[in-house]
Amino acid sequence: MRFELTRCEDGWMGPWREPTNISAEATGSIHDDATARKLGLKGGTVAGSIHMEQFAPLLVGVLGQEWWRTGSLSLYFREATTHGEKVRCHVETPMTWNGFTRVPVWMEGANGQRINEGSASIGAPDQTSDLRRRMFESRPAGELRILREARIGDFTYDVPSQIASTRLDAHLPIITERCEEYVDGGLLGARALPMNLTIDAFRAIEKSLVVPDGPRVGLYGAIEVQYVNGPVFADRHYTASGRILALSDSPKTEIMWWEAQLADAESGALVATMLHMTRLMKASSPLWA
Repeated sequence: MRFELTRCEDGWMGPWREPTNISAEATGSIHDDATARKLGLKGGTVAGSIHMEQFAPLLVGVLGQEWWRTGSLSLYFREATTHGEKVRCHVETPMTWNGFTRVPVWMEGANGQRINEGSASIGAPDQTSDLRRRMFESRPAGELRILREARIGDFTYDVPSQIASTRLDAHLPIITERCEEYVDGGLLGARALPMNLTIDAFRAIEKSLVVPDGPRVGLYGAIEVQYVNGPVFADRHYTASGRILALSDSPKTEIMWWEAQLADAESGALVATMLHMTRLMKASSPLWA
């Protein structure tokens, strides 16, 4: 699968791709056709983390190899897609000041709709990304039923985390965009993990951070990954820590914003951070019946 970087009016764009819904068999999840349709969607959804993987070669092409070490990708998911729907990534012209570079990014669907949007960067961690602005501007939670035990400031720390190279090997045949850094460990010092598996490394803390009440169906609302001394490698031992930053809601969902840090288990050095907005569908919970 050859990657094509194409110049366009607002910057650069990648080729049309048809991402795989890798979790279609996860019965009772938002990726399962029957469950998704019951909740008003057109079918089982492709995970936002899968869409994030499509940006990697485009960002390296525009921002350079430094993206693997100090880069970020920050996306708000606007519209869900189903298995095989065509999508294309866009990276606009970078803006640089004081050694920091940020660039607007977005993904379009076949009908021109925006699937997701946000920013990417290299340099110092981006503390004023579009996603962080959205979190600060989110309204305080009204009534929470699924998340009624959650509290802002709740935290967990030093949870062991490791993604085996066997998982990476199993993922590569269906990945939307393949980078040589996922295969050749000599390029970065070890085999880099694509975004979907990098996010799984952070999610080691999720079960201990908050336990939602009763059955429910969740989905990714937004994700930001920031490399501090990246990337995240296969087979490397890490410790994950995190805390709840904000709680909110919408007419259809309960919302939790949480952050996580991934540190090298041996040295304790910070490797990467993640900001995550989790949506829990009210219609999926008997607490909202």
